[in-house]
Amino acid sequence: MAQYDKGRNAGAGRSRARGSSRAGSRGGRSSSGTGAGRSNYTRNSTSGGRKRPNGRKEGLGFGKIAIGGVVLILAIACIVFLVKGMGGLGSGESETESTAPTETELQKEVIVDGVNITGMSRDEAKAAILEQFGWAMTVVWEDQTYEVTDLMSGKVDALLAEIYAGEPKESYSLDTDGLEDAVTAEAAAVAQLWDKKARNGSISGYDKETGKFTFAEAESGLAVDQELLKSDMLQALRDKDFDAQIQAAVNTVEAEISAAAAKEQYQTISSVTTNTTANSKRNTNVRLACEAINGTVLQPGEEFSFNKVVGERTEAKGYKGAAAYNNGEVVEEIGGGVCQVSSTLYNAVVKAGLKTTVRRSHTFEPSYVTPGTDATISWGGPDYCFVNNSSTAIGIRSSYSDQKCTVSIYGIPILEEGVTYSLKSTKIKDIDPPAPTYEEDGTLQPGEEKVKSSGSKGSYWETRLVITKDGEVISQEIDHTVTYKGHAPVILRNTSGTVAPGAETTDPNETIIDPNTQTGEGQGTAPTESQDASNGEGPGGGPGVSGGPGSEQTPASNPNTAVSPTPGASQGPAQPTTAPASPAPTAPSASAPASAPTAGPGSDSGNPNLIAPMPGA
Repeated sequence: MAQYDKGRNAGAGRSRARGSSRAGSRGGRSSSGTGAGRSNYTRNSTSGGRKRPNGRKEGLGFGKIAIGGVVLILAIACIVFLVKGMGGLGSGESETESTAPTETELQKEVIVDGVNITGMSRDEAKAAILEQFGWAMTVVWEDQTYEVTDLMSGKVDALLAEIYAGEPKESYSLDTDGLEDAVTAEAAAVAQLWDKKARNGSISGYDKETGKFTFAEAESGLAVDQELLKSDMLQALRDKDFDAQIQAAVNTVEAEISAAAAKEQYQTISSVTTNTTANSKRNTNVRLACEAINGTVLQPGEEFSFNKVVGERTEAKGYKGAAAYNNGEVVEEIGGGVCQVSSTLYNAVVKAGLKTTVRRSHTFEPSYVTPGTDATISWGGPDYCFVNNSSTAIGIRSSYSDQKCTVSIYGIPILEEGVTYSLKSTKIKDIDPPAPTYEEDGTLQPGEEKVKSSGSKGSYWETRLVITKDGEVISQEIDHTVTYKGHAPVILRNTSGTVAPGAETTDPNETIIDPNTQTGEGQGTAPTESQDASNGEGPGGGPGVSGGPGSEQTPASNPNTAVSPTPGASQGPAQPTTAPASPAPTAPSASAPASAPTAGPGSDSGNPNLIAPMPGA
């Protein structure tokens, strides 16, 4: 208190000194102004006397002028004095405001938990309290230390706000109640640092030599006893022991499954097979992609990316050029066919009960799985990803053999016993094909038109996730919908008015078939869908898929059959001048014929007559 009084007296002295200085300044300015007035008056009067001529009348005239000048000078001097006086007063008031204390100093004696804050500003009082009750609480375990966030600073601020808001009481105590939520958050933060999940015995790798997964032993985990830690922290707060060092209790958590037990529980929990084409180049690409993902192990919570695991499809890796859709055009691209592997994997993932995170359908209907259950991929573009949402590691097996692509998931069953997941895709409606395009053919007669490609309709599909238990459907919610584009018909015509020299006469009954019209794998997309020429997907798939409940897609038409323009299409091409030699196949319907074989989850209905749509597809 002596220190505080001494400081206050010194402050008062400084205040009085400043007041005296300001008063003196104002007084000096006033005297100066008055003196100037008197001096001017005397000087002018004397001057007038010296210059006054001998004549009396003239002398009186000069006297009047002198008196008027003195009056004018006095008036000016008064105005200057008033202005300076007002300025000085304003300056004094401004200085008084700037030197006033920003906070009220307590005049009444106030004590907070033994700390006397009488005569202190709020900031001074807070500093004094925190000095007495400094925050330094920590939680320790072995050689690790966690510094607990200051939980009392806000409490001190609230208390001082109450004290300085009005007439304070004589004694106060810091309130430590209401901090349960903050303490819970601190205990959770400690657990996040030191908790370690127990690791069950599970697969850890894949031995390519034996073709088997390898197993790792189980590992124990650690868990902070958060309830005990919260209790200890709250007790330290109640005791106002803000620099307490609290010892955390960290318990050992045993794994649930040993490596030996895991070997007995692991099994193939899903498997899907799709049929490929007879094209050797495309099958090479399917085989290489299968080999790339075979043996992949995903730990719990880990995400699989098809593009990251398989990598870029290049000639250096052995990938071949095969027919592919690129922006709606049939082209030969390196890696054509690998979308069949990603689509087969997608159906196996669904069937296993794993969670797909990234998937996109093709632009055109695929044939090796039911439309709506496909997963397009492209290097630098679309990807297929899923996450291991189980509590143990899972493995992927994949292979190609005899025009069949098979993908299986190996792990401990994720779904409850008797529960199955599958995809059911249904075509809701057909969509008219795009407007026809025309190509010049000088071999035709002027005005003659011929169908090069009848095009194909687009379609709109609805895909549901079907969940059954003991054979009974318990849920079939819509998972997604997709719209597939149709192919534009292509019409040959001759608008030149002449026939090209040496042109052979064409058979008016002939209909030319465009491979674009065949059912196939649609990888091509608009520029926004980012197709890459290094791995474009080619049209053409296989006749179906096996591995689960069937779907509602009709078999594709036989590509060896001539195709006529789609009847009834609002934007269809003009009819050819002559009828085709053979009848056109019927358009696909929403229901499959009774003879269609059962297919796998989200799969294509099999068609043994389906072949590659074109050489190299």
